[in-house]
Amino acid sequence: MPRFKTLLLAGAAAMLPLGAFAHAAQREAPEAEVIAVDEDSDTPFDSEADAARAKAKMQKEMDEVIALVEKMFDIESLPPIDPARLSLAERTSAALIPNGSIEKMVDNLYGKMFETVMGEFGGQSDLMLSIKTGVESEQIAALDEGTKAQIADLFDPHRKEREDQITRVIRPLISEALADMEPPMRAGLAKAYARKFTGAQLADLNAFLTTPTGSRYASEWMALQADPEVMVAMVKAVPPLITKFIDRAPEIEKDFKELPKEKQLSDFSDKELGQLAKLMKVDVKVLKEQRDMWKSDSMEATEAAAADDYAADAAADAAADAADAAAMAAEDSEYDRSNWSDADRQRVEELEAAYLEAEAAAVANARARLPD
Repeated sequence: MPRFKTLLLAGAAAMLPLGAFAHAAQREAPEAEVIAVDEDSDTPFDSEADAARAKAKMQKEMDEVIALVEKMFDIESLPPIDPARLSLAERTSAALIPNGSIEKMVDNLYGKMFETVMGEFGGQSDLMLSIKTGVESEQIAALDEGTKAQIADLFDPHRKEREDQITRVIRPLISEALADMEPPMRAGLAKAYARKFTGAQLADLNAFLTTPTGSRYASEWMALQADPEVMVAMVKAVPPLITKFIDRAPEIEKDFKELPKEKQLSDFSDKELGQLAKLMKVDVKVLKEQRDMWKSDSMEATEAAAADDYAADAAADAAADAADAAAMAAEDSEYDRSNWSDADRQRVEELEAAYLEAEAAAVANARARLPD
């Protein structure tokens, strides 16, 4: 992988927690188009024009995400904020997001992870040595660390300098990007505090934040959200949560089954189609054609399923008969399988396997025909 791609990958990983919500929003936003990059090039783009197109594409996609988020939260409809209260809240947010606080949070969350990832791809991990040599990772795991280091050095004697170089190059870029995020975060937090707290409450908060304890809290509260103790505790809380859903699955499934099914266009009567056409301001013929097509596809699917069921049942019956005949023959000692030819034994075993497969298919089809 070209070096610049390694750097960009590391930078993107470090920015992940801050972009998590935008990623969730993209499930509804248009899917981003992948930008093709020449794998043999030592630069991310062949020309300034390529870079400009990539930036424009990224900006367009981010504008769509931003528009979606703004629509979801509808901040434009919120009442205006009292300027005096906003001024107090700006002092609060400035204390709560001092310079470098976001980077401290990311360090807590990704510092150790970044080092681990760099170690994995640095060449000395069991995985990478297995990939490079073709030797099973279990065998490599049995080697001591000194031996692994010697093997890795045979592939890349300068790997440590290479890892240090990546860190030196990528870390300032990450720090710069995170610092750029702090001013808008302070502005947004100030507005949120101005709406949630009165002027008197904000004055109390600001007075507390000027004390030694308050100052200490302000410098650490954000980083503490991603503290290793917090992250490990949250991960440990996941299994009980999943267990609750597993235990209540029958009840949840029952509740959902009791809900009436959503209607399809093929379920609409002519009268309902007329109402729908009027609401949508379209010709009712268009909807009727679509409805009839849905009905036709549904009938074809039903007929095909019935044919598949019949074929599976027939195959199961035939295979069962063959297997029964083979079993009856086996009861007689002179037809003991040890006396059979290889060809006969193979043919019978194939029939038995076909029977089991056909029986499983028939059972599955029978279950599918059961009412919900």
